[in-house]
Amino acid sequence: MSTIRQALGLGLSAAICFAAAGVGSLFTRPAIEGWYAALQKPSWTPPNWVFGPVWTVLYLAMATAAWLVWRRAGFAGARLPLTLFALQLVLNLAWTGVFFGLRMPGAAFAEIVLLWLFILATTAAFWPLTHVAAWLMVPYLVWVTYAATLNYGIWRLNA
Repeated sequence: MSTIRQALGLGLSAAICFAAAGVGSLFTRPAIEGWYAALQKPSWTPPNWVFGPVWTVLYLAMATAAWLVWRRAGFAGARLPLTLFALQLVLNLAWTGVFFGLRMPGAAFAEIVLLWLFILATTAAFWPLTHVAAWLMVPYLVWVTYAATLNYGIWRLNA
């Protein structure tokens, strides 16, 4: 595979991941100062400024992981892993819409559990193709585990 094609593949993977982040921010930004600020939150909730840098690193790692899988096996050879990746990315965006857009922490908690399962499935599907890609998904899985507990705490404190 040519260097140009590999670079284009990485760029496309990053563009897809960061497009999802951008669409998600359309739901998040309007809710941060008003609705989210007014919610009761667990004492271990990080300050708002933490989320942007963490998600930037996670989306970059996710994009790199998907690119490594594509580079190793192509679309045809990695149909299931890349489909799982796409589905978890859609679920990632859906969580933002449910939590911040619809302002439904309880439904968002159910959705984030489903997201977590798809991240785990994606990570497991990446493993046979490239261990590096699977390991790149682990920080995302850990963060979503933390986010799920935070989501649960917010839901229960505000129910």
